[in-house]
Formats: sequence, C-alpha cells, structure tokens
Amino acid sequence: MTVTESGRFYFGISPVSSDALAEKIKGSLSNRNQKLYIKADARTPYANVEEVLEATHRAGVATPILLTAQAESPQPGTLVSPKGLEVLFVAPSGSQPTVVQVIKSGQQEPALRINNRQIPWANLQNMLTQLFQNRSEQLVLVKADGQLPFGQIVNVIDASRSTGAKVVLAAPQL
Repeated sequence: MTVTESGRFYFGISPVSSDALAEKIKGSLSNRNQKLYIKADARTPYANVEEVLEATHRAGVATPILLTAQAESPQPGTLVSPKGLEVLFVAPSGSQPTVVQVIKSGQQEPALRINNRQIPWANLQNMLTQLFQNRSEQLVLVKADGQLPFGQIVNVIDASRSTGAKVVLAAPQL
C-alpha cells in the first residue's frame, strides 16, 4: 500500500478509493500471515496513514509493516527484502503500555509526552529506556494528532522500537 503526500491511496500501482481499501487488501492477500507493507510519504497527515491502518485491521492483517529507507546499497541485480517497522493495532490483554503522545503544538516540532509528562524530543529514547529498566513488559502505545506529518510519528515509532519495545498505534486524535 502507498499513501501519497496528498492522501491518495495505491495498492501496487493501482489507485484505490478510501471506501474500497479494506476489500482491496482482503481480496489481494492469500492468507492472514502474508505481510502487508505500507509506504507513506512523510509529509502526509498521520490521519491518512491511520485510514490505511484501520482498513488493514478490518481486512484481518495482524501486523502491518511501515516501510523505511534501505540503508545499504545492494549489488545490481540483487533482490533486497523490504525493511520496516512492525506495529500492532491492539495491546495484548492485561498489558499496561507506556503512553507516548505526539501533540500539535503550533511550533515546528509537536509536543511530546510520556505518560502525560512533557519531555524534549532529544530525551525520548533515553526516557523510554529508563522506564523499561525495571519492567518485564516493553510496550508503547503511541497516540498522535491526525493532522501531524506522518514522518514525525515514524520518529516516535523508531525511537520506541530502538529500546526493544513493541509499538501499538492508537486511532489519531483530531
């Protein structure tokens, strides 16, 4: 799946309307264990990506993967497996995730909170690492303003995953 900056959706190279997303995904995957990769423009509002994620969930895909840039340059003619960030839709029952909120602030960078405590962006990874030191469960629930650029949400997902945490995405806060 692809989400453009303007919020258009594509499955492969075929345009798909937002109403047909779930059916297109469901009809194109042969089994529920098949991976679905989502490539989204970093500038598109997070709400556009969330629309794809919700359709993916309705189609029965358990863990979609948000594609990321490939760091290495393969030899010409070599197939490279896509790389990305796995996300969850639902926290495991009985879990108590650490909540990271990404909130539109009117500044260039949105405000960032961990468990309702505002923190600087530069401290995100260190704060999560400290919180997880004495916990067996490393789970982050990301809540984000749907109007924010998707790239800013990916930064939070990436920092959270770098601590070893699993990431659950909540519906966008509009």
